Amino acid sequence: MAQPRDLELVKIGKAGPRVQPIALGCMGMSGIYGQCNERESIATLHAALEPGPMLVDTGDFYGLGHNEMLVGRALKDRRNQAILSVKFGAMRAPDGTWLGIDARPVAVKNFLAYSLTRLGVDYIDIYRPARLDPAIPIEDTVGAIADLVQAGYVRAIGLSEVGPETIRRAHATHPIVDLQIEYSLVSRGPEPKIFPLLAELGIGVTAYGVLSRGLLTGAQPQAKGDLRAFLPRFQGANRLQNEPLVAALAELAGKHRVTPAQLAIAWVLNKGGGLLPVVGARTRERWQEAWGARNIKLTPSDLAELEAAVSADAIVGSRYQPQQMRHLDSER
Repeated sequence: MAQPRDLELVKIGKAGPRVQPIALGCMGMSGIYGQCNERESIATLHAALEPGPMLVDTGDFYGLGHNEMLVGRALKDRRNQAILSVKFGAMRAPDGTWLGIDARPVAVKNFLAYSLTRLGVDYIDIYRPARLDPAIPIEDTVGAIADLVQAGYVRAIGLSEVGPETIRRAHATHPIVDLQIEYSLVSRGPEPKIFPLLAELGIGVTAYGVLSRGLLTGAQPQAKGDLRAFLPRFQGANRLQNEPLVAALAELAGKHRVTPAQLAIAWVLNKGGGLLPVVGARTRERWQEAWGARNIKLTPSDLAELEAAVSADAIVGSRYQPQQMRHLDSER
């Protein structure tokens, strides 16, 4: 059964900073799941930053730059409470169309210059390419970020959604502090090959999508512009077949006297290996709910029961559309 656990800072990998045990993902504050209230978004960021140091995750392409400007406004007079994780390289057209990845060394330095300005900061704590650029050797991209580390503009280098070979090559070029990758009860792909390698190299994990974008808590895309309407797990017959997993999580959450979101986050926290869940809360209410998961202790039998009831083998639909899945180095 769920029992209180002591709150303590966790270290990101062997060489990364110490942070609170749950991180705040800010992508949803820039319209990707529908309209947001900017005042509430900033209030949510302030609530999350209160205990500091808090990992705050953003990307230069979230909301076509809007997200970095929003985070920058929220961090004014609070910079020392945030560990900033920034993804770069995704290219977007004016209508939001995905145009691919640009991780050329010259582009890396250009992207950072704009991010520093939008965020209103002098340095980024962890800087990472959003995806692998198939046209550019990872050594060249990481080498360019290493130059920025040397110059004082970046404190540490991270990766996102890459596989074992890329991780090894990147880490041989410059120490990598963490890999950001999707991981949840129903997205457990990194377990066989990626997580063991990260443990071997002393690289941490910042796990996003721990609620499978709200699927596990029964969220349904309704607002115009909600990305989830285009994700296979949320669509048509797939969604109907995934409902029993949602119901099973809710039943077990009731047994533990917590919410489904808290139980799903607690599962990640209790899996060991220094996993840091990144939760995309858009309101103070949702953040406080997520923050409550840090106090939940699950026994090995609790974990086994949860994994049997909400099985990754039973989920229907991929986490992205097929064409996007083909571009994920982590899926190779």
